[in-house]
Amino acid sequence: MDRMRAVRLHLPTRTLSVEEVAKPVPGPGEVLVKVAAAGVCLSDVHLVDGTLTPLYLEGDSVTLGHEVAGTVEALGPGAGGWSAGQRVVLQAGERRGGRTHTRGVDYDGGWAEYALASAATLVALPLTLPLDQAAIIPDAVSTPWAAVTVTGDVRPAQAVGVWGAGGLGAHAVQLLRAVGAYPVIAVDPVPAARDRALHFGADLALDSGDPLLREQVLGATGGGLEAAFDFAGAPAVREQALSVLAPKGRLVLVGLSDQPLTVAHSTRFSYLQHRILGHYGSEEHHVAQLVRLAEGGRLDFSRSITDVLPLEEAATAVRRMETKEGDPVRLILRP
Repeated sequence: MDRMRAVRLHLPTRTLSVEEVAKPVPGPGEVLVKVAAAGVCLSDVHLVDGTLTPLYLEGDSVTLGHEVAGTVEALGPGAGGWSAGQRVVLQAGERRGGRTHTRGVDYDGGWAEYALASAATLVALPLTLPLDQAAIIPDAVSTPWAAVTVTGDVRPAQAVGVWGAGGLGAHAVQLLRAVGAYPVIAVDPVPAARDRALHFGADLALDSGDPLLREQVLGATGGGLEAAFDFAGAPAVREQALSVLAPKGRLVLVGLSDQPLTVAHSTRFSYLQHRILGHYGSEEHHVAQLVRLAEGGRLDFSRSITDVLPLEEAATAVRRMETKEGDPVRLILRP
């Protein structure tokens, strides 16, 4: 039986290890993909540290990795439309029985030499888009893209704020600039994150701890933000963002938190007709949209890849994402 290397997480002990496992064989409607690049996300960190637990995983171990790009290796019966050698990126999950199952969480992902995928979850890639950049589109880019264009419904010339300029937040800044938001204001307590936000296209980058933040936002916008995005998942962030919303402004919650959602000034919230909207993930067509925009030169993800490491250094990559060592936007594992 053919074997391959894979980075497996043992859930009961939260132990991460590189193992030799059976190379998957594609079944009906499935495609085997030779992995060229797989992104390392904070969600992976939270799976390892126990903050997140898979809902639908069968068994007690899983191959991590939901941001995956590579080439088609083999096709199962009924997986037509694809051919060996084709460059593809995989959706970060799929619907099964009416529920969303996430790759690398609820079923085996792409921190491996090969990954199995339903044919419907493949998106073709142009030759002009490097595979390491393509790999991060599902989630790191598609989640903020969906938050900006659908949940937040941001329109040109609207004033927008982004709290948390990490991997998703930095891409949100880039995408907000692409859709014509103005001004785009980034808020983060970390100087390096504020510098990154400016590099990604923010018009203004503010320290969340600055006592004059509210005055600065109101001064730059002439009355407040029409939309604010919380990528940090912190109660203090949400309260601060609500304090600088314009009348009828909306706050979009992208960062996940296990803390209660509270509104300290509920009368003001109602009087100004503010809205709070939850957001999670993206739809299938968003990945295809972003691939097309990158192919057309409208988006550039070259600055998004901080480093590329071999599979054997997966634990190091997780630690670097957790401690923010080297200020990473995204780290890539390459088998």
